[in-house]
Amino acid sequence: MSADFSRLSDFSRLSLNSATTKKWTLAEAVDGCARAGIPAIGPWRDRVAEAGLDKAAKLIKDAGLRVSSLCRGGFLTAADAEGQAAALADNFEAVREAVALDTQELFLVVGGLAPGEKDVVAARQRVADRLEELVPFASENGVRLVLEPLHPMYAADRALISTLGQALDLAAPYDAKAVGVAVDTFHVWWDPELKAQIERAGREGRIASYQVCDFNLPIAADALLSRGMMGDGVIDFATIGTWVRDAGYTGVIEVEIFNQEIWDADGDSVLETMKQRYAELVLPYA
Repeated sequence: MSADFSRLSDFSRLSLNSATTKKWTLAEAVDGCARAGIPAIGPWRDRVAEAGLDKAAKLIKDAGLRVSSLCRGGFLTAADAEGQAAALADNFEAVREAVALDTQELFLVVGGLAPGEKDVVAARQRVADRLEELVPFASENGVRLVLEPLHPMYAADRALISTLGQALDLAAPYDAKAVGVAVDTFHVWWDPELKAQIERAGREGRIASYQVCDFNLPIAADALLSRGMMGDGVIDFATIGTWVRDAGYTGVIEVEIFNQEIWDADGDSVLETMKQRYAELVLPYA
């Protein structure tokens, strides 16, 4: 299917992940979206907490925005009983926050190795064990847990799930309405099995989110800050976007960027650049 270039001013599927404008409060991010004509926002829980949950929900609703997702729960790899209980309690609270914000999608970053640990297999099993405890509560509350594979450079400390295939395997025991997966271009662009796994995710009805940003070189001293604006790095958005589209995904497309230069820039200018790059590089293939 050829790209349809007649929709370049259609921002109906675009969402700002609040991490992209890190220096903005939630209220400022909501106002920025309203000014820019961006209809959705994906807030991080720290920004929601700063505003207060009830106030956060009201200001988003009053601005006419929808909440595309809530970031994030997860970090399920604690090896001790106290840590496991604390992780579950935090994730139960995250589910409640998602309900209050009227979003069905709660991102999970599953966590890395426990302090001093080197047993990757055992740590991954603990993720599966905690998920088994968390899914019923989330499902009862109408919230889908969204497993996000992270680039392998974050495996030790942030996410032992590095590929879309691993995320799908972890989700497999559960209904697709209960556990989905995220396709985040920054994290999965390199995977030689990506096309096949996106197709699999589509067949299984598990694509819960499509997040876009670029993979910049050189890698930043803080690897978390190596995300870039679409078009500034090495990612082929046309190919990946086509795979996601052909897998049947028609939902919101979030832009999530961790980058110090972008954080330091004027927020309104960032949103205008984001819209332009989205229209040029993402939308024609979505």
